[in-house]
Amino acid sequence: MCGIVGTVDYDVPPEQRRELLRAMTDTMACRGPDAEGLWSGPSAGLGHRRLAVIDPEHGQQPMTARHEGRGAVITFSGEVYNFRELRAELAAHGHRFRTACDTEVVLRGYLQWGAGVAERLNGMFAFAVWDEHAEELLLVRDRMGVKPLYYWPTASGVRFGSEPKAVLADRALPRRVGAEGLCEVLDMVKTPGAAVFSGLAEVRPGQLVVVGRGGVRRRTYWRLEAREHADDLPTTIGTVRELLADTVSRQLVSDVPLGTLLSGGLDSSAVTALAARGGPVRSFSVDFRDAADAFVSDAVRRETDAPYVRELARHVGADHREVLLDAPELSDPAVRSAVLRATDLPPAYWGDMWPSLYLFFRAVREDVTVALSGEAADELFGGYRWFRNPLALRAATFPWLTAGSARYFGGNALFRRDLLDKLDLDGHRAARYAEAIAEVPVLAGEPEPDRRMREVSYLNLTRFVQTLLDRKDRMSMAVGLEVRVPFCDHRLVEYVFNTPWAMKSFDGREKSLLRAAVADLLPRSVVERVKTPYPATQDPGYEAVLRAGLAGVLDDRDAPVRPLLDLDLARAAAGRDAGAVSRPYDRGSLELVLGLNSWLAEYEVTLDL
Repeated sequence: MCGIVGTVDYDVPPEQRRELLRAMTDTMACRGPDAEGLWSGPSAGLGHRRLAVIDPEHGQQPMTARHEGRGAVITFSGEVYNFRELRAELAAHGHRFRTACDTEVVLRGYLQWGAGVAERLNGMFAFAVWDEHAEELLLVRDRMGVKPLYYWPTASGVRFGSEPKAVLADRALPRRVGAEGLCEVLDMVKTPGAAVFSGLAEVRPGQLVVVGRGGVRRRTYWRLEAREHADDLPTTIGTVRELLADTVSRQLVSDVPLGTLLSGGLDSSAVTALAARGGPVRSFSVDFRDAADAFVSDAVRRETDAPYVRELARHVGADHREVLLDAPELSDPAVRSAVLRATDLPPAYWGDMWPSLYLFFRAVREDVTVALSGEAADELFGGYRWFRNPLALRAATFPWLTAGSARYFGGNALFRRDLLDKLDLDGHRAARYAEAIAEVPVLAGEPEPDRRMREVSYLNLTRFVQTLLDRKDRMSMAVGLEVRVPFCDHRLVEYVFNTPWAMKSFDGREKSLLRAAVADLLPRSVVERVKTPYPATQDPGYEAVLRAGLAGVLDDRDAPVRPLLDLDLARAAAGRDAGAVSRPYDRGSLELVLGLNSWLAEYEVTLDL
């Protein structure tokens, strides 16, 4: 995995952009701690920071190549899991390779097939190719959006990078956020292509962006399609198993130490068990040090992960490490600052999961460079409660923002009512929902219940999962750890997306299809375990630190978030004037205010409201 950056300036000489290209590349040091490289031509410059995973001795980037008189330069981030097959195909076309890495395969694939190379790739990736003959830049992002890629069109070209910070290294670009951008921050709705900062855009999953002298062109090379599912249940179960086993096998290819992230749930256990079939596997789990003695069961987390993790590790013979966190670490200012710098946005939702993931990945990186995760299985196979909640299914909005689920993603309670009215969050959410529903592919003759479940599946696979993939990418790459996601393999996604809901829930439980496909690999306790979310601290001291932080904001008249707050409500939430307001405040409200304040200050954001 790596960090990529670049600039195109048709009207600016190379010597005038060299310092900018260096500054942009330096922002990606965490994503690529092993090596760096710069390339500059008459109209474009590319930068690269490398995390060496395949062929560490070679594969330096940006990489150049020529074929039949045509030259191109690439800066690439990610992994291509079918690069060996493509390499053989390209060799048959006369290409001669200098390295054993997948980057050269992608570059030579471009020289052979042009932008059509994207459709041939199996993997997670974001890359840019500068075509020296056409004088055009091609930006490509993988089908599910596992790897990020941002760009800012300018009057004479474009700036691009793996993260917003790379683009914003150009101080000539204004750091402004309008009402639409603030809505993206305040609501649990991620709009594909939107990037909060005015002027900044994100390459959508499955999209190509071409930048030339005539401007910017965009084309979708992959999208979910509705297809008739002809297989019976036994065949479907077998196909899911075959596809998952193949993608896990492909994703085990690495020239550096590799492991798996294990929670003891169905998804990560399946990945770990399949990985163990190929040889010894290292696995890693996370929990809080006091969980064994102080854990209290609630409606969300009924039990701790540890017993299931240990049983699965014994079952498959994994070399397992338990990473135990102390709750005070989550509020360490250095950790909070590192999380903010990694996200370039307020880590508003998921609360303490951001710092705990960062700390977990930092510990995992001590032992391995690559880890496989069970992320995206819930979105693909229907693991969340809202897939089975009739009220959520009938609601004309995103199902995770309906009663029963929305409380886990809320956080606007402390803001001024007139501000929220002006932003019209409800209207923003309704518009984004209507856009998403309009995209859903239609299967002729599909009965209404199946049609609605197709819509819900689409919303999860194109909106909700993006928030999780972003979180995992930023927290892992902040410490130079590459996390792979087998459940995002596009072949598996296409197949399961078109499997009728009756098959996905045939045993009356969540993720029926996945459970049946991997049951023989797992202990019975793991197979039967009810879905449990990622661990969260139950230490009351953590919330006390948040309240103290809010009190500090109230005491600082120059705090940038202060004008946005309902000060009476904020004082009550901070533990002041408690008698004046009786309503409780959850962590989400506190996290959002503190995160937004730090972001506005550190990134010098101007709000255009």
